[in-house]
Amino acid sequence: MTAPVRTPLVISVPVEGMTCASCVAHVEDAIASLPEVEAVRVNLATERADISFRAAPDLAKVRGAVAGAGYTIGTEPVELDVTGMHCASCVSAVEDALKAVPGVSAASVNLATGRATVSRMKGAAVDRELVAAIVAEGYGAERHDTVRTPDAVIDRERALRATGLRALVAAVLTAPVVVLAMGPHLVPAMHHWLSMTFGAGFSSYVQLVLTTAVLAGPGGRFFLVGARTLARRKPDMNALVAIGSGAAFLYSVVATIAPSLLPEGAVAVYFEAAALIVTLILLGRYLEARARGRASEAIGRLLRLTPKTATVMRGGVPTDTPVDQIAVGDVVLVHPGERIPVDGVVTEGGSWVDESILTGEPVPVEKSGGSKVLAGSINRAGAFSFSAAGVGADTFLAGIVRLLEGAQAAKLPIQAIVDRITRWFVPAVLAVASLTFLVWLALGPAPALGSAVVAAVAVLIVACPCAMGLATPISILVGSGRAAELGVLFRRGDALQSLSTVGIVAFDKTGTLTLGRPLLTDLVTAEGVGESDLLRLAAAAESRSEHPLARAVVQAARDRGIPAATPSLFTAEAGRGVVAAIDGVKVQVGNRELMAEAGALDAQLESEADRLATEGKSVFFVAADGRALGVLAVSDPLKPGAAAAISRLRAAGRRVVMITGDRRSTALAIGREAGIDEVIAGVTPAGKLAAIRDLRTTGATVAFVGDGINDAPALAEADVGIAMGTGTDVAIEAAEVVLPSGNLEGVPTAIAISRATLRNIRQNLFWAFAYNVALIPVAAGLLYPLTGLLFSPILAAAAMALSSVFVVANALRLRAFAHTRRSLPGATPDITVRKG
Repeated sequence: MTAPVRTPLVISVPVEGMTCASCVAHVEDAIASLPEVEAVRVNLATERADISFRAAPDLAKVRGAVAGAGYTIGTEPVELDVTGMHCASCVSAVEDALKAVPGVSAASVNLATGRATVSRMKGAAVDRELVAAIVAEGYGAERHDTVRTPDAVIDRERALRATGLRALVAAVLTAPVVVLAMGPHLVPAMHHWLSMTFGAGFSSYVQLVLTTAVLAGPGGRFFLVGARTLARRKPDMNALVAIGSGAAFLYSVVATIAPSLLPEGAVAVYFEAAALIVTLILLGRYLEARARGRASEAIGRLLRLTPKTATVMRGGVPTDTPVDQIAVGDVVLVHPGERIPVDGVVTEGGSWVDESILTGEPVPVEKSGGSKVLAGSINRAGAFSFSAAGVGADTFLAGIVRLLEGAQAAKLPIQAIVDRITRWFVPAVLAVASLTFLVWLALGPAPALGSAVVAAVAVLIVACPCAMGLATPISILVGSGRAAELGVLFRRGDALQSLSTVGIVAFDKTGTLTLGRPLLTDLVTAEGVGESDLLRLAAAAESRSEHPLARAVVQAARDRGIPAATPSLFTAEAGRGVVAAIDGVKVQVGNRELMAEAGALDAQLESEADRLATEGKSVFFVAADGRALGVLAVSDPLKPGAAAAISRLRAAGRRVVMITGDRRSTALAIGREAGIDEVIAGVTPAGKLAAIRDLRTTGATVAFVGDGINDAPALAEADVGIAMGTGTDVAIEAAEVVLPSGNLEGVPTAIAISRATLRNIRQNLFWAFAYNVALIPVAAGLLYPLTGLLFSPILAAAAMALSSVFVVANALRLRAFAHTRRSLPGATPDITVRKG
């Protein structure tokens, strides 16, 4: 016979960065140097490398070899919804199955969210291959829908009801078994009545039938999945339950049907233990699923924000239209009290809109022509129409859901330790249970066989990998959801862990600590001059100037309802100010030099101007017909709440630094007002990057808060980047945390909730490990020499079911996390008025 011809495994991977034939040669040489590669062919036109492997492919090595040659292998993320997972071993099995699919470079599975995040090479590992790999392990899977709808919540509720129904059916069937097994021990007359009425073996046969129904019906999945995982040598919790309840059941069957096969004195039935094990664990899963549903309510509430229909103009006629049929450019009508269905720009009308659920801003925001409106927000007052600009997956609301899902699906660094332990946990439990059985069989008191079975089953059942698997992801799920409700979005879940250890918080100034636009902040009048008169003349004189400071004066007059006057003459004097004729009066607005020339200097006003200048404000004088009228000061003021936020950070032991490109005098003034520990001024974007690096050399974890394009390098360099949601897209993309409303109170809130989440995770991990370390030896019979009692498998099942419920319930405490909002973001500071 001739040996079968081996067909090499060929994988095609995309290679990015090649521009010439030399690039092709470099890539081919790099890949061919790997020992498992048999042949490689690189095509410059298609930018792909076809690789033949003589052994199991290691795509991580391929990627490393290509990177070493100076090129990259293109990858893309894929998300899958996975059903049927219940413990950390399930997570490991799914991750291993996905990583074994050719073309997959990384896979991460989250037990709490039931989500698998896969990084695959572009053009490789199509969706059906990923789904098939998961299904082959005994779990369900489908591609995650990026456009989530309220139907997703309905599906989850339907699954919860099905779990509850299985638990209820199991309880109904188990109840008679428990009565028949325990009743005669509690009421001796019952045993006599059953024996005389139905015969000696009646009770055991009824228990056999009912327990068979429990194990084959509601408990059937334990055996199906457990057998499959055992066959693949990847046992999970289902295998533990199947072996434990199955052993108790089979022993009882032998004792009922063929008692002569058992040693003398060892004839006993444990049908109630087998049935109750399954029933209690199903009940535990139902309670756990309910609690996990509450844990993910943050996303559920967001999904319910979008109405199902909206009023859209079709052919000039208002028409009720499903939201998923709205297209960009459609004109949508919104009436008072309605939710806005998609993002857009107001084209007609105006109103006040409540955006609190999206941005954390508690005060309704005024909307008029040209204003942006967001899907999910509520129209509180008037009616208006708007042009749809973002629909489906492109709305701000959909972006929040994606960010929240991404953060919740992430694995923190602390989870790596848990993953390593859980990979050998179930095999270790099987080994301990086997050893327990053998020790009891060899050394236990007669009849040893019954005691050996009870102890081994108790060990199998009490062990709980579920609690270990849920400890970290369930806390992330609740913590990030609560953060979103408080106006803090974690773009990356691992920021929860790194933010909890932050020792230094560095802020950009303009647009982050300050409003980002000049405002009139101070108005000092000369004796006998009214503030309205001063502002009216100054605004009229500045009305034709294009200078940003001039526009601040004009806007201040408009905000106060002061009627605008039109100058009949206007002259701008470079570097000095402006001169205008208003109602026959010659008005000068400018610096000291201009006032001196007009003969309008006033010692008291000059003193006030000097004081305001030391506060970093831009100061200019106002005179009319040679008479000094007053002094105006314009600055980019601190955001309301900035000082309170910094005070909270310092009270919590954080060092606060400001890094800005502004001049030192202005920066120091803002720093003093805000209560900043250290000011680094006059730096370029590269200087901000260097400043962050210098701060990190202290050994502290550094967070940087910014909003502009020039802040992106510093946001990326910091251990944690926090971007204002009111800033640029570039800054947001470079950050790990986003504050949608731009309210700086979100910074201490983000740190506080990250610390609370990490503390909650540690509590969960302590419980999960302490529970197993304490109860597995007890179940094995550690206390038998002292008490003469064995740990019942029924108690073991109850303890195991409640352990994971405890972990979820502890995580739910994060929903009560609260912070104190001390300010209303976006308000305009009052103008300080003084008499000169």
